[in-house]
Amino acid sequence: MLQKSLTTTLCTALAATIGTGNIVGVSTALIAGGPGAIFWMWIVAFFGMMTNYSENVLGIYYRRKNDKNEWSGGAMYYLRDGLGAKQGMKQVGAVLAMLFSVFCLLASFGIGNMSQINSIAGNMKTAFGVPSIATGIVLMVIAALVILGGIKRIASVAEKLVPVMALLYVVGALIVCISNIGQFGVVFTAIFKGAFAMKAVGGGIVGSGVKLAITWGMKRGVFSNEAGLGSSVMVHSSSNVKEPVRQGMWGIFEVFADTIIVCTLTAFTVLSTGLVDLDTGAVLSSSEGSALVGEAFATIFGSAGPAFIAVAILLFAFSTVLGWSHYGTKAFEYLFGSGATIIYRVIFIVFILFGATMSLDLAWDLSDTFNGLMAIPNLIGVVTLSPVVMKITANYVDRKIKGHDVKPMLSAFPEIQAEQEKGLDSSD
Repeated sequence: MLQKSLTTTLCTALAATIGTGNIVGVSTALIAGGPGAIFWMWIVAFFGMMTNYSENVLGIYYRRKNDKNEWSGGAMYYLRDGLGAKQGMKQVGAVLAMLFSVFCLLASFGIGNMSQINSIAGNMKTAFGVPSIATGIVLMVIAALVILGGIKRIASVAEKLVPVMALLYVVGALIVCISNIGQFGVVFTAIFKGAFAMKAVGGGIVGSGVKLAITWGMKRGVFSNEAGLGSSVMVHSSSNVKEPVRQGMWGIFEVFADTIIVCTLTAFTVLSTGLVDLDTGAVLSSSEGSALVGEAFATIFGSAGPAFIAVAILLFAFSTVLGWSHYGTKAFEYLFGSGATIIYRVIFIVFILFGATMSLDLAWDLSDTFNGLMAIPNLIGVVTLSPVVMKITANYVDRKIKGHDVKPMLSAFPEIQAEQEKGLDSSD
């Protein structure tokens, strides 16, 4: 298999991050935490850009080639080979790498499966009246064909449709926002007042309001851009780029595009259309999840608005499910070997049916819990190895900006370092 180009890797990572979190996650945050939750989502994105940069730099620096001559990277590798290389930390690094793989498996069932399928089922029922159990069965069969049967055509079509749908969603949200541009000043005021408890959220007490805004803004922000989880680095590490810093910069762009741009557009779409009382933060609609965004789209596009959101959620969420099945497979492979991955895949497919029929709150609670578990070992590795990130960054600045003639830092392993140095100037 050929290694992925930088553009392909970026598109794949963006397709995995721009999706249900940008629609369902934002609307859920607004319902539970009020407009102020959006401010804290921005804060999470700011720190997430730095975290994602570090993850990708470490992912490229500590990646290895597998027996198929493909790049294999991720938190488990920089925990084992980076943190584990420090004096007296070999066992700690190995244990944390194992824990990350276990938590990645759990997260693949939450953020990568049940919450995504639950969003699809809820939207199909609201927009088209399709029973959740029927949606779950159909998606389970399709997922089985792709994940077990190796049918690449469906996955290939989805890979092409998702970026197009993401672009159409952004254009649609922009049209709604521009149509209500006169409300932007009031919307900004509501976001900042809600963030700092200058007014109650949904009629509740002020202290409770700011707690809800912070909690839901941060939870949905992490769900949306996945920074700190160590998930997207598995995709970024497969890029054929040689410079760790270059891939790290694309990681920053990924979080910025996902949360600062797309999530903000979703929030302004909902808040500018009168579905939320901007004085109290109370939601004036009975819609839940992405149905709230569909209702906002309906103010401009009529009945086509909710239908469009339902189709967008279907494509976004299902592509995320396929992507996370790959993440989970890699984690399972790290723990038990490649021969046992069929067991994980079968269990993953069965859980699709559970995701379609469970309650919305339970699906999100499981995702938040598994996300937190996955982030713990990854962030330990990122923080501990931050001096390495700084050293690699300083090396890049010295070479590329200051023009110093110094040896590049491309890999922690001498044989890979030597291989990557060949043709460096022409490709990077």
